Amino acid sequence: MKSNQVTIVDIANELNMSKSTVSRALTGHPNVKPETRAKVLELAEKLDYQRNMLSISLITNKTKTIGIVLPDFFTSFFPQVVVGAQEEAARQGYSVIVSQCNESYETEVANSKVMLANRVDGVMVSLTKETLNYDHWKAFVRRKIPVVFFNRVCEEMMVPKVVVNDYDAAFQAVEHLISIGKRRIAHLAGPAQLVVSRKRMSGYRDALIKNNIPIDEELIIEYDLNLTKVKMYMKHLLGMTSPPDAIFAVNDPTAIEAIQVIKQAGKRIPEDIAVVGFSDNYGSNFIEPSLTTVAQPVKEIGKTAMELLLGLMDKDSSEWKPLIRTLDTELIVRNSTVKQTQEE
Repeated sequence: MKSNQVTIVDIANELNMSKSTVSRALTGHPNVKPETRAKVLELAEKLDYQRNMLSISLITNKTKTIGIVLPDFFTSFFPQVVVGAQEEAARQGYSVIVSQCNESYETEVANSKVMLANRVDGVMVSLTKETLNYDHWKAFVRRKIPVVFFNRVCEEMMVPKVVVNDYDAAFQAVEHLISIGKRRIAHLAGPAQLVVSRKRMSGYRDALIKNNIPIDEELIIEYDLNLTKVKMYMKHLLGMTSPPDAIFAVNDPTAIEAIQVIKQAGKRIPEDIAVVGFSDNYGSNFIEPSLTTVAQPVKEIGKTAMELLLGLMDKDSSEWKPLIRTLDTELIVRNSTVKQTQEE
């Protein structure tokens, strides 16, 4: 059965040219006359010609494809990272393959194998909350396929990473709560195996210490980011003999769930209990009351990680350096901590 796929041979026969001339015209070879290249490109577009990337990859040992592996798609954070990464990849002539792992280590390993099977030229990775073993990513480095981690990174692998100043951001968020008179500040923390969780925890603790506020371990709840559990944790905190007067949440989804429980309990926000989140996810400005949160430069994270990854591809693996790019955040103050006065 004859394939319907248009080939270089079809274009060459139609224009009465050699295959090599058509091939050079399609790849922008400088030895091809401009008028010849114009004719080839015009016919290629008319016939809906698609380059055979498999054949090209076999010749060049490059697929011009980047893999992006994400822990989830539950919030707007990771899709926006992909937008920033994809824009940069396209600007440099690369396509991307995106997979999400539903916060499962086993799925992450399976997705890494899919990336290898598709012969990606490099991979951007943000780890799942379950990932404690990194052999599947070390396999890429052994094969001289560059890896760049972002957001949720692997500290033991000496590869480039893109992060934000999680410690400083958490410190500033807690100091903001202290500045509005809060002293019983609870922390709904993420799992300790994630570097971001540990750094935000450290920022929370050090802000209290700096301001001579005793750390009450009963106000710190570390959980696995399963949002269905937030209601239980919040009911526990609100039922304490001396309940918290503020919540610092590891991320916005946690903070938004906490707000819902606080409102159902008939508490006033921020008068009775203030809430701060982290990430400035879509929807944080629309919940009632609007959420004070730490805004991350999400698209810039994706763009920066992709730039680092593409930079590695231009070098021999012996020249790869484990660069770390730390991007700034911004505390966005909204109604969950400070009631905004409306001016008529």
